[in-house]
Amino acid sequence: MMPQKSHDQQHEAGTSVDNLTDGFHLLIDALKLNGVKTIYNVPGIPITDLGRYAQASGIRVLSFRHEQNAGYAASAAGFLTKKPGICMTVSAPGFLNGLTALANATTNCWPMILISGSSEREVVDLQQGDYEEMDQLAIAKPLCKAAYRILHAEDIGIGVARAIRAASSGRPGGVYLDIPGALLGQVMDAVKGQKSLVEVIDPSPKQIPSPDAVARAAAILKEARRPLIILGKGAAYDQCDDIIRTFVERSGIPYLPMSMAKGLLPDDHPQSAAAARSTVLKDSDVVIMVGARLNWLLSHGKGKQWGEPHTKKFVQIDIDPKEMDSNVEIAAPLVGDIGSCLTKLLDAMGGDWEQQKGWMETVHAKTDANIKRMDAQLQNNSNPMNYQAALGALRSVISERRDTVLVNEGANTLDFARSIINMFKPRKRLDVGTWGVMGIGMGSAIAAAVETGNPVLAVEGDSAFGFCGMEIETICRYNLPVCVVIFNNNGIYRGDDTNWSGGSDPATTKFVKDSRYDKMMEAFGGVGIYATTPDELKRAALEAIDSRKPTLINAVIDPAAGKESGNIGSLNPQSIVAKARYPQAVRN
Repeated sequence: MMPQKSHDQQHEAGTSVDNLTDGFHLLIDALKLNGVKTIYNVPGIPITDLGRYAQASGIRVLSFRHEQNAGYAASAAGFLTKKPGICMTVSAPGFLNGLTALANATTNCWPMILISGSSEREVVDLQQGDYEEMDQLAIAKPLCKAAYRILHAEDIGIGVARAIRAASSGRPGGVYLDIPGALLGQVMDAVKGQKSLVEVIDPSPKQIPSPDAVARAAAILKEARRPLIILGKGAAYDQCDDIIRTFVERSGIPYLPMSMAKGLLPDDHPQSAAAARSTVLKDSDVVIMVGARLNWLLSHGKGKQWGEPHTKKFVQIDIDPKEMDSNVEIAAPLVGDIGSCLTKLLDAMGGDWEQQKGWMETVHAKTDANIKRMDAQLQNNSNPMNYQAALGALRSVISERRDTVLVNEGANTLDFARSIINMFKPRKRLDVGTWGVMGIGMGSAIAAAVETGNPVLAVEGDSAFGFCGMEIETICRYNLPVCVVIFNNNGIYRGDDTNWSGGSDPATTKFVKDSRYDKMMEAFGGVGIYATTPDELKRAALEAIDSRKPTLINAVIDPAAGKESGNIGSLNPQSIVAKARYPQAVRN
């Protein structure tokens, strides 16, 4: 096969390029044909011009300061829209930076496509030392749902189509698309090129559960005396909000929302058991899992948190049959999409719901007692603030501005916020997800602002912000309506740690005391605010949301207010030798 000439070569030879197209434009046209309107990227060799051409074609291209944050933005876009978010990176190191976000998207079951430029196969396979040489396809395969490489311009349409369908169908996830640099410059006949493009039809078809599975689940629900519904982020992703609400309210069953499912029904709904979590997990007899997994976030469905072992029956709705029996026996697996499964289950139950008045009264009593105790902690104007006081102020902000998207990460900042800040609308909360990854904040905030058009409140621990803080320049550059609140306690977990050696270096968990993060935002042209009381914090956050100006609020938190590892300190390895040698290790 004769090598193809570039546009410039053909133009120099006197050949018209009007009837030709190239890899750049075929890739862009393939994405546009399938509804892609936004690309999150970091420009560089060999994809710099690809971003320029995409922008010129009408696609919005947002350039980040680090590929990992661009990837987190793309994954958040996938969660919010049910369409694959697109992240574009350079080769090798840039690809590896984006790969963390791609793996995170796969773990969270969000559709995302990572498109990375790469070196030529001939050089990579012989390991001849090309610029940023790396077998990226082989590295990506174990960490995502699917991985493809396109070598010929005429295959771009089918390659993009395969990536979109793989990312969206069944259990969604991340897909890697490898684009060797030479592919972009390949030329072909423009008419043939357009005919080679593929529009993906029904990329995520409904999956109907079997009648036997529905009947089995209905029979178990009819026998339940203390049932519980657990809503996971998969339920929020499915966007069957009305069906979920109908199912919950018609059943009369208390429900427990996982953090990113908060707002599917408002957190002040009378059936919400969020404030009685320990009671309903321990005392329920039948648990209906709706888009939630029995992983570490739910103690794998066993242990003291769940009460007596082997006394509960689980009904689980999931589109992936491999998820069933992952930790405990699932008595009634319902394999299918959430909307279809709940619709069939509602039909099977009809009006035959056993309303357990005593069970709901128990849940209400526990909920009311816990809310009353929490309210007493939230209503203070302490200086310096503790987490409860600061989050109490932001709780009021979200209650008054319910269209605001909340992005949340950190250790104590995340753990306290999950239980304190109520949500009232679906898909208004984005956080660290299944992996508990720190650094998702700014990427998620940018995606939320771009994809929804709503203002965003990003509540960050100072440690978590450190992973992604330079993206506030991106927020300012695109003038996005994002208010970043940094809970500044001068360190990781707590800001009062000491160097156990007694040396002059700071403790491993300490930061520069009284850092002025607000000045960083001012340096990029945004609004910086320094807040020391809950009243100041609330006023500043409301003003920022209403103004839609890029804003950073440096919220001063008592360095002694936090606790080690938030609510997962039990995951830290323990050693009697270490405790004996370092008594300081015995912390709160």
